[in-house]
Amino acid sequence: MGAYMKKRRVVILGSTGSIGTSALKVARDIPERMEVAGLAAHSNIHKLAEQAREFGVKHVCIFNETKAAELEKMLPGVAVYTGLDGLCELARLEGADMVLVSIIGTAGLKPTLEAIDAGKDLALASKEILVMAGEVVMQRAAEKGISVLPVDSEHNAIFQCLQGNHGGAEAVNRLILTASGGPFRTWPADKLSEVTLEQALAHPTWKMGRKITIDCATLFNKGLEMIEARWLFNIPMERVDVIVHPQSIVHSLVEYRDGSILAQLSSSDMCFPIQYAVTWPDRIENSLPHLDLAALASLKFEAPRWNDFPALNLARQAGLTGGTMPAMFNAANEVAVQAFIDGRISFPGIWQTVEKALSNLSPRPYHGQLSIILEDDAAAREETLRILSAPVG
Repeated sequence: MGAYMKKRRVVILGSTGSIGTSALKVARDIPERMEVAGLAAHSNIHKLAEQAREFGVKHVCIFNETKAAELEKMLPGVAVYTGLDGLCELARLEGADMVLVSIIGTAGLKPTLEAIDAGKDLALASKEILVMAGEVVMQRAAEKGISVLPVDSEHNAIFQCLQGNHGGAEAVNRLILTASGGPFRTWPADKLSEVTLEQALAHPTWKMGRKITIDCATLFNKGLEMIEARWLFNIPMERVDVIVHPQSIVHSLVEYRDGSILAQLSSSDMCFPIQYAVTWPDRIENSLPHLDLAALASLKFEAPRWNDFPALNLARQAGLTGGTMPAMFNAANEVAVQAFIDGRISFPGIWQTVEKALSNLSPRPYHGQLSIILEDDAAAREETLRILSAPVG
């Protein structure tokens, strides 16, 4: 047994989503290393109750407060918290070592900071948190001496490739995030306006929620990941790059100053990065499938279509501008994606709307003040809605 071998007691915020259910698979697979201390969900009380019973969890939170009374009846003897205050209470849970945050959107920001202040290690799957407030989150984590462990497969891969790097950021030439390219990787640009919602939701590799699946199709997801990587690894935005890798076997790479490139490979299963976040710095045996390199035979890489999928350039510009611009980029995209889901705009209309909104907005430095981030997030949503409701022509 290594010096670090210990069981981590983990609170899972977003336990009924795809990341949360994968995290519980990991807990089943390695019970000697992972204990579930608390669970939170948005509104799926039946799945949450089932999870709490299976893992003997005594602390749960349901974000939708109207479901609380019903959940309490289903879980006698279990403490039931509600709303944003409930998420924060769970994030501070006494006896927990780590909080896994996989809540979509801005709701995860406050609980993340509460977890840091309570001295809990973080396993982050919600990229919006670092996109919106990367500077304050990473600074506060450093001050508290806690670990921020990425759960996104790409950032977890980079994290693994950086282990043993003693030269710091100066030794790194580029972080290279891999992208599957989405379902429209080979479509001609002039056909993208014909994309239907059903087609956009058919991701070639991963099974995820609607918002993130559409973000993968537009490459906005990769844009958000570029900004997230900048803060997680303290690497300037201009040194964060993207390569298209349709097989999703190489999860990301790090190019060092000497020209060496390190890559992390595994099967496409979110249990791999979740387990590494929970057991880090140890690697332990599990029941996950091992790669058969001979069966793979070859790995394919290609340059992104920067002009046909402008989300990557919009993200890079937002990251370089800094301040509240990344938060505005994220907010405008959320509104535009919803408009596409509702059938109000075309697929290219997502990035066209975001680009227009950002050109009309004025970002500000936020100096660690969350109120400024949230104000500018709201301003971006308002401006995007205004653009969407404006008469055409």
